[in-house]
Amino acid sequence: MPKGTETQPLTAARVIARRLHRAGCRFAFGIPGGEVLTLMDALAETGIRFVLTKHENSAGFMAEGTYHRTGAPGILLATLGPGVANAVNVVANAWQDRVPLIFLTGCVDPADALTYTHQVFDHQALLRPITKASLTAVDGAVDVVVEKALAIALADQPGPVHIDVPIGIAKADQPARATLSHPRPAPAAPAGGPALEEARILLRDAERPIMVAGLDVLTHGADRQVRSLAHDFGVPVITTYKAKGVIAEDDPMSLGAAGLSPKADAILLPLVGQADLVLLAGYDPIEMRVGWRSPWPDDAPVVDFTAVPNTHFMHRSRLSFVGDVGAGLAALREGVPPRKTWPAGEPDAARAALAAAFAPEPDWGPARVFETVRNVLPRNAVVTADSGAHRILLSQMWQAYEPRTMLQSTALCTMGCAVPLAAGVKLAEPGRPVAAFVGDAGLEMVLGELATVRDLGMPVIVIVLVDESLALIEMKQRKAGLPNVGVDFDGTDFAAVAEALGGHGASVDTVDGLAHEVEAALGRERFTVVACAIGRHAYDGKL
Repeated sequence: MPKGTETQPLTAARVIARRLHRAGCRFAFGIPGGEVLTLMDALAETGIRFVLTKHENSAGFMAEGTYHRTGAPGILLATLGPGVANAVNVVANAWQDRVPLIFLTGCVDPADALTYTHQVFDHQALLRPITKASLTAVDGAVDVVVEKALAIALADQPGPVHIDVPIGIAKADQPARATLSHPRPAPAAPAGGPALEEARILLRDAERPIMVAGLDVLTHGADRQVRSLAHDFGVPVITTYKAKGVIAEDDPMSLGAAGLSPKADAILLPLVGQADLVLLAGYDPIEMRVGWRSPWPDDAPVVDFTAVPNTHFMHRSRLSFVGDVGAGLAALREGVPPRKTWPAGEPDAARAALAAAFAPEPDWGPARVFETVRNVLPRNAVVTADSGAHRILLSQMWQAYEPRTMLQSTALCTMGCAVPLAAGVKLAEPGRPVAAFVGDAGLEMVLGELATVRDLGMPVIVIVLVDESLALIEMKQRKAGLPNVGVDFDGTDFAAVAEALGGHGASVDTVDGLAHEVEAALGRERFTVVACAIGRHAYDGKL
């Protein structure tokens, strides 16, 4: 608790702020309104920095960016009515992408709501379907409400929790109570028994094992166990996009990420079909597209170590262990000697086929852009990807060497996420290089957040793929034999916009020009926008 706050009256706003600070939260994002001023003041007083953004949607993604670097829940703050409505998309994104987010909103007092209607609607009715819980701060029990929110947000699987704070309650004094403590619940290790012994036999006898690792590997801190099992037992690993970097993608056991590109799935799914053991480690199919629905027969030798029970039925498993993913993998290997696997070398052939399928263009194009930036950025850089055609290609080509170093909206696939995600990462970890990859349409949705990045003094690098089209939708339109309607637009001079907003801007159409601009951006103290002109139809045949 910051010095000098001990003698302040213990208002509800201060209770909320202090409990969030104790949970490790150091940033809050949003747009003020009169109904949340008391909350904002308490957050700042407690040592939680409030960051003004240009839209609540961007504020939520910045909060997510801080979570990925600090592990503490993100905080999103919005005023009543339009502030809450503006945030719906990013709250839904946190729900689907398993992001612990505390969403604080102001609301009128219950007595006023009986007769006062201006900007008033039922926040909880709107938010309950897309949150793990929607709570209201209650006079005399505000501490319980915020601790409950933290416990729910952090429990498997993590997600957003909403707290509505009436104006009068925020200012009301609260009873001083002993500190409650609700740390993240520790998942259970799998119990021994016939099911675990059967799984060990499958591992012992497997000649062609394969692993699919997902986001809950990171939630449970099980990346070390994934790497150890892969190396000791010769188990190649496919990850979801959110789990990229669980195993370094230049590791011979890595097959990269999957789930969105039909081109990659055409190589990886047949390999999975050849496996005589499929290990699922923290795998959540909410990231995956239709090609991964029922990807193996119901009776296939599939062993699932999962954070929560399978209620999605995107796949079936012969054996399923609900609990701590890392402990499950460790228990699986007990007493099982390593053996040589894949004697015909099929994973190596698949890896080579992926490299050929996503090879860069001879001179210039989106793949060459991604290769060039990867070659220039240091190994520990964090990159974010907006939704669109570029994300599919980037996610297959980009090599991540650590967990949480490539961030994107993978479940909801919402546009406008990359720049604010990058800003949140840079704010939480200023010393780490951060770059955002966006399409031109996606950047036009959030141009105002470049001013936010300017005001924060953060040297984020923004790489814009300029094709003056909603490329992914245009490709689907053409494939369906439909006329070109509503997918093309005129070009924006992004370099000029960047300069006008206080950053550095450049337009490039060569590898040397791009490499020069990215290298220069790494030494710059303000943000950089590099517009890469690739032309329409640049993604044809690449996805």
